[in-house]
Order: sequence, then structure tokens, then C-alpha cells
Amino acid sequence: MVNANAGAKTISGLSYVKILRTYGTVLAGLLIVLVFSIMSPDSFATIDNAINISRQISFLVIIGLGATLVMAVGEFDLSVGAMASFGGVFAAKMAVAGYPIWLAFLAPMAAAFVIGFVSGWIVTRFRVLSFITTLAIGTILGGLNFKLTGGATVFENIPDGFRYLGQTEWAGIPILSFIMLLVTLLFWYVMSHTAFGRKLYAIGGNESASRVAGVRVPLNKNLAFALCGVLAAVTGILMASRLGSAHPTGGDGLFLSAYAAAFLGMTSFKEGVPNIWGTFVGAAIIGILANGLTILEVPTFMQDVITGCIVIAAVLMQKFGRGNG
Repeated sequence: MVNANAGAKTISGLSYVKILRTYGTVLAGLLIVLVFSIMSPDSFATIDNAINISRQISFLVIIGLGATLVMAVGEFDLSVGAMASFGGVFAAKMAVAGYPIWLAFLAPMAAAFVIGFVSGWIVTRFRVLSFITTLAIGTILGGLNFKLTGGATVFENIPDGFRYLGQTEWAGIPILSFIMLLVTLLFWYVMSHTAFGRKLYAIGGNESASRVAGVRVPLNKNLAFALCGVLAAVTGILMASRLGSAHPTGGDGLFLSAYAAAFLGMTSFKEGVPNIWGTFVGAAIIGILANGLTILEVPTFMQDVITGCIVIAAVLMQKFGRGNG
């Protein structure tokens, strides 16, 4: 009987550890919300602020999902920030030049797909580290952004139609929030319920075994990079639409936060595996922290310090989980 009780306690302990590993990040997010709600109930714990947070995190969620796709195949894309800037600048310049708004939005996305695909092709064809390749691509994009703008913000003669997606609300909820949810659901379905998504996870899990199983590793990796580029460009376009302007470095600040969200996501739902809803939760936590700290008038630089600490904590959580699994 004593042994049976000891066994039950062990099993119970293991189940608690598993729950913490799987949902610990979600629980931490809920705890953060509770703390800010207690500290600033009149400003933080309101419906209006919740809607505001959903708008604020929309950019981070979308670019973070792109990073998640590339991480799923075991690679990194360091050009996402520059690509977001490129998308915003390209779209704004086309809108100012008088092109139809739909074309001003689609053309940068198409260009980003090609650039991302080329990045993936260089990585897979020549077996170059993705860090080096995408860092170089990002540098090229940065130079191109300054060429397109002359180093100045694009804001004059921006048509009203260009601002529609970024500044309009439906039933009191920003269109940006709807777009964020739509993109999240779309890529959750792609990664969880399609052959393409399963192939990406298979490549990230064991590339050699995937090749043996007949998976076209180079093509699928290239497509992951291409889709990452598209999502980064979409983020930049939506940012420009929201602000009514585009700056050649406007998306650069999203780079670290995007990977912080993705790393946090690897500690949510699927332990150690990049996943769509995990990235969504990670981005939400980062956005809630930024919003709450701003309300509490904490200096802005502390948000960068906290974001860096979050990445380190997420990595350590993964190591701890594996060590005790």
C-alpha cells in the first residue's frame, strides 16, 4: 500500500510538471494580466484597453508567425525587420504614385515572396547558414529602402484608401485585429491540417529522415522562407496603413520581438516545437507587458530589457524541460 501511494504521488507530480511545461507560459500570461489589473484597474483592466492591445499586437503576431514557419524547418530569417520596412515603403511609394491600392498592397507581397524564396534557395542550394544569408539579404533590403525613400519618411499625398485597413474599425474593433486572427487561423490550419505543414515539421524534426521519406526538403524550405517574407511584408504594409506613413527602418524594431514571441511559443502547447498558437500567446504576453509598463510609466528602455530577459527565460525553460523529461 505504501508503494502504491508513493507511485501515485510520483505520477501526480509528473503530471503537474507536464502541465507546467505545456501551459506554464499561458499561466504566466494570465498572472501578468492579473498583476496589471490589480495595479491599474481603471486604465489596464478595461474593454477599451483590451481592444487597444489587440491592435498593438497585430503587427507582432503576423511577423512572429512568419518567423515560426522558418523556425519549424530548423532555420532563422534575420531579414524580417528589413522586409517589413521594405513592404511598408514599397506599398506607400506605389500608393503615392497613383497605383490602385490593391496593387500597392499585392506588389510588395509578391516581391517579398520572391526575395524570401531566393533566400531559401541560397540556404538549401549552397548549404549556407541561414543566419549569414538572411543577414545579408536584410542588409541589401535596408539599402534598397533608403534608395526608395532617400532616407526620409514617406507621408505626403498618401491616399485615404491606403489608411483604411490600419485605421478603420468594425463594430468598435480594429480591422487589424480581425486580420491578425484571420492570419493566425489560416496558418494554424496550414501547419496542423495540411501535408505542407506536416512536411515542415518533419524537416525541422529530422531533415535526413524526411529526405529518405521522399519529402522535397529544398522546395519546402524555400516556401517557408518565402511565406515568412510575405508575412513580414504584410506587417510592414499594415504598419504603414496604420500610421499613414512609411519609414525606411520602420519595421526594424520588430525583429527581436518576433523571435521572442516565437521562442515563448515553443514553451506553450507543444514543448520545444515552434507552433502558431504558441507564437500568438507569446506575442500577446509581450504586448501586454509593453502596454502595462507604459500605463505604469515605466521607462521605455526597460521594455527592451524585459524582452531580452523573456527570450533567455524561454530558452532556459526549454532546457529545463528536456533535462527533466
